[in-house]
Amino acid sequence: MTSAMTPVFDATDPKRATIEARAVAEDVSAPVSPNQGPTDDEDIETYRSPHYDPDAIDAAYRGRWWAVLQRAIAVLWPCFMFAFAIWRDRQSNQVKRNEARRARQLRELLTQLGPAFIKVGQALSTRPDLVPPVYLEELTQLQDQLPAFPNEIAYRFIEEELGDRPENCFAELSEKPVAAASLGQVYRGKLKTGEAVAVKVQRPGLTEQITLDVYIMRGLAKWAMKNVKRLRSNLVAITDEFAARIFEEMDYSQEGRNAEQFAKLYGSMAEIYVPKIYWQYTGKRVLTMEWISGTKLTNLKEVAAQGIDATHLVNVGVQCSLRQLLEHGFFHADPHPGNLLAMPNGQLAYLDFGMMSRVKKYQRYGLIEAVVHMVNRDFARLAEDYVKLEFLTPDTNLEPISQALSGVFSNALGSSVSELNFKNITDQLSGVMYEYPFRVPAYYALIIRSLVTLEGIAINVDPEFKVLSKAYPYIAKRLLTDPAPELRASLQDLLFREGDFRWNRLENLLRNAKDSADYDLNEGIDRAAEFLFSERGEFIRQQVANRLVEAIDAAGQSAWRSLLDNWGKFLNRNPGSPASSNPGTNPSDPRETLERLQRIWQLLQETPGFDSMKLLQLAARILVRPETQQLGQQIAGELAQRAIARLIREVLVARSPQPMTDSKAAVPIAALR
Repeated sequence: MTSAMTPVFDATDPKRATIEARAVAEDVSAPVSPNQGPTDDEDIETYRSPHYDPDAIDAAYRGRWWAVLQRAIAVLWPCFMFAFAIWRDRQSNQVKRNEARRARQLRELLTQLGPAFIKVGQALSTRPDLVPPVYLEELTQLQDQLPAFPNEIAYRFIEEELGDRPENCFAELSEKPVAAASLGQVYRGKLKTGEAVAVKVQRPGLTEQITLDVYIMRGLAKWAMKNVKRLRSNLVAITDEFAARIFEEMDYSQEGRNAEQFAKLYGSMAEIYVPKIYWQYTGKRVLTMEWISGTKLTNLKEVAAQGIDATHLVNVGVQCSLRQLLEHGFFHADPHPGNLLAMPNGQLAYLDFGMMSRVKKYQRYGLIEAVVHMVNRDFARLAEDYVKLEFLTPDTNLEPISQALSGVFSNALGSSVSELNFKNITDQLSGVMYEYPFRVPAYYALIIRSLVTLEGIAINVDPEFKVLSKAYPYIAKRLLTDPAPELRASLQDLLFREGDFRWNRLENLLRNAKDSADYDLNEGIDRAAEFLFSERGEFIRQQVANRLVEAIDAAGQSAWRSLLDNWGKFLNRNPGSPASSNPGTNPSDPRETLERLQRIWQLLQETPGFDSMKLLQLAARILVRPETQQLGQQIAGELAQRAIARLIREVLVARSPQPMTDSKAAVPIAALR
């Protein structure tokens, strides 16, 4: 670089690099991979399309058999040796004994094979249907750090992508990269207009190396599909899915668009910050975005020294993740500690938007329904949810799977939601998915990766932090306020069992929902009233009417019995005489219902945003609705029928001759039946 481009950051300062490096990796001193690609000026890329096209890749490499053969040997020989070690373990019955060591060897092997295989390993770490649990645990530790490549190549890429020399684009650029990873490396710079920026430059030869490796992987997947009968997953489809994702990661302009979409959806959250993209200095292989000076949440001492509550910021990240997964469906799939920084102003900054994914609307609702069925311990319906969510085919025998799910969740649900550990549950569930014919969809695999990573950060910050405990208020809020038919049905499942209303569930929902930061009580009440008087709410209206009839009737009977008892005492009669007995009925105690209603009323009053005047206005609107009048007539009719039946019964009992014993004492009529 010219003298005009003075370095603003020295990557050899490890402490500051840890704090301020804002790429997908933090350490440029990672061990050298033997297959890291070319490091000279030559960058011949046979396949240059920014999008994954397996047919075009086949055509590109069909005539390059020598290059394919060389790379295939370099890949297959160590893989063969690893497979031979596994075979030898099976022959000597040493599989369990050596499983942890083999898992570690697999991680090291994938690291040595280069960027594509590192990404494969990271993808496999989220596929419990393909990989045993011990291997899953080891593969989650895969790091994609590689040594930096020469500045001259990086500067050439900047000039090719931006159409001008680096010194004409940037006022300053660091002499060394502040971070390097498998796909690229990052420099700290300053624009001519004074803004501090991070400049990410793609690794040379990356497209050719990734494309060649994907070509070989796809060929192996085709061979396995034809020759390995026990395979239950479509390896070719999985390879294509993986390749499409990694091609997206290699397109830095796509990463910039992802960042802007993320900012549009979640940047309105007060404590979330997304760096700005500078499009004038961004291309397919170069990305320029706002530099974020921040601290990793796991650096507790440095975070605390700035007066920042790390636990609170972790909870902010959890709430943002829930909105990503269940509200908008566009989520950050790689929230590791280097991508979540605590800013000096107390905001949480998200970085690195290369690995993003989407959850479709029906999948989002399906996930919430699955949570409800899990809480209800309805494992048969939970198994059906997995069919809806495309984990299982419709012809799968669900009975053994529902029993296995019961075994996984029954113990976990023995604790309260606040005690549930997400990783423990997913580890147990992984065993079920590996044993039975599950095929984990890509979106779910990335969700698990995202949440497990987030819980890992949370536990590092606060060992008592439980992601599920912090997530439940959001679930409660959605169930109470979302008008979607799917969630109305889930709310009904949660609150009713065999026609009985579960007051404790409603109390728990209200208690948790009021802890949700953006819970709008008035909206929730409006939504509830709207649903109650809709066609879909007829069942609940009927249940409400029945409960009101029972409560009013029970209160009336209690008052009537008290009156008769007092009258009997006045006439010196036995309080247990036929006039005060009511054989054949066992009315519920209205006091319990009243106590529950009082607790619910107190919860509503304690909820932020409670407005009694708005509630009265809503009540006035409800009272004039035709459905309310019809409901009132129904309740009055039921009460009248009960009263008439009781009156007739009491009159008949009063006029019937009273059997007498030798002592002339009155005997209750029930004793003679």
